[in-house]
Amino acid sequence: MPLHKEDPRSVGGYRLVDRLGAGGMGMVYRGRSRSGREVAVKVVHAKYAQDPVFRARFRQEVDAARRVSGAFTAAVVDADPDAASPWMATQYVPGQSLAARIRDQGPLRVAELRPLALGLAEALRDIHRAGVVHRDLKPANVLMAEDGPRVIDFGISRAAESHHTLTETGQVIGTPPFMSPEQFTDARTVGPASDVFSLGALLVYCVTGRGPFDADSPYLAGYRVVHSPPVLDGVTGSVRAVLERCLAKEPADRPVPDALAREFAAALPEPSPDEPGTMTLRLPAARPPGHPHRAGSAVGAGT
Repeated sequence: MPLHKEDPRSVGGYRLVDRLGAGGMGMVYRGRSRSGREVAVKVVHAKYAQDPVFRARFRQEVDAARRVSGAFTAAVVDADPDAASPWMATQYVPGQSLAARIRDQGPLRVAELRPLALGLAEALRDIHRAGVVHRDLKPANVLMAEDGPRVIDFGISRAAESHHTLTETGQVIGTPPFMSPEQFTDARTVGPASDVFSLGALLVYCVTGRGPFDADSPYLAGYRVVHSPPVLDGVTGSVRAVLERCLAKEPADRPVPDALAREFAAALPEPSPDEPGTMTLRLPAARPPGHPHRAGSAVGAGT
């Protein structure tokens, strides 16, 4: 998207080229360094820059993104969380979001699901080894690069050992159809297993075009996450058993990412070169509410 007249033309020495996306907390631009390197630049909205809670959340996001390093996450290039308008620049990843991919083309083929599932399991391993819990893994926060998926947007992540939350008591932050039960019941107990639950919900969506807890309202979706079994209609074979374990209500019953990668590798064998089919019957693709198309970005637009 082209820049608007009110957009800055440069941030932190990076010349802004166009818009990549927007969210409640900030705007994401494609920028270029003086050497010509392309980056994704996230800038906090001016109206939030003076809010200490939003500024603290952004600083937390920068710290978390810097701690995480791996083949399936986007590296932080530069940042200034203390600037008048706080900003962060990360590696620019050409490619559409997973949400947009499924919205536009429907459920994934077998040949696409295996590298996605294995890549995201590895991304979670790296994120958790860095001591970070993402807490908002959803299709809009996964970019589909040519060499594999990239997990982006650590806007509501936090250190795994921390029980501090930047929200008011009782306030829930996340995307309900992809949140874990503990995110609704007691945010202080949210740990790495929460991301595994979100990954299970995300992959069901990839297979069927529908989330396992989809509902007409976020409140009903949250109720289903906490109280109802996942709807896995159309998910068959050994991969169904793996996803059922990911979606266990109790965090201790979910596999850790390393074990999950082994289970996905066994459940999703390498497809033959002429593999034509999908995992299931192709269902109408449903775009989860609140999932914008954010193509070619390496940082989310905020929460």
